[in-house]
Amino acid sequence: MVTQPVDGVYDITCIETGADPGRVRAYLTDDGTLVDTGLPDSTDTLLAGIAETGVGVERIVITHTDPDHVGGIDAVVEAHGPDVYLPVGADPEHAPEVAGFYDDGDEIGPFEAVHMPGHRDHQHALVAEDEGYAILADALSGADQRGLSGGFHLPPAKFTDDLNEAEASLENLLDYEFEVGLVYHGSNVLEAADEKLSEYVLPP
Repeated sequence: MVTQPVDGVYDITCIETGADPGRVRAYLTDDGTLVDTGLPDSTDTLLAGIAETGVGVERIVITHTDPDHVGGIDAVVEAHGPDVYLPVGADPEHAPEVAGFYDDGDEIGPFEAVHMPGHRDHQHALVAEDEGYAILADALSGADQRGLSGGFHLPPAKFTDDLNEAEASLENLLDYEFEVGLVYHGSNVLEAADEKLSEYVLPP
């Protein structure tokens, strides 16, 4: 399933179920930046979704190297030949060949990288402030993953290296403005995402 939650950004749902983690996604921008690649057994769905968009993949940017984010790298590289970029601290063995590593504050494709440790030490969110959206990696999930109404929640503790650090790192996003927050599990937040994040991190 392919949707377009923001102009120029395609949400490619690789797997959708009623169970945890609920949904596994990749995101493709119209400049050819593919952010994450789903699970190894969802590559057919991912490649079909990419074909449906009509956008060629010029680069893959990985937010962190969990299996549901790097599983399709080999298949996409074989099909499209893009450069692959990993965050600093990630194991390069997850990609057939790495064009480069990015770090906090770096610009990569249309994004500024923001280090978001906790779920994984090397995890980064990707903020496209001029375009009004952020891809939040697994720093946050859609609240409905836990049966709550619209908004965000932290990733489940059982899938997180350090939940306290994951919560503390959310403050790293508070200086950014973005109307839309794109997540990998649960539903995206399509209105006032930065305000909802601020209310979550800094409750009244």
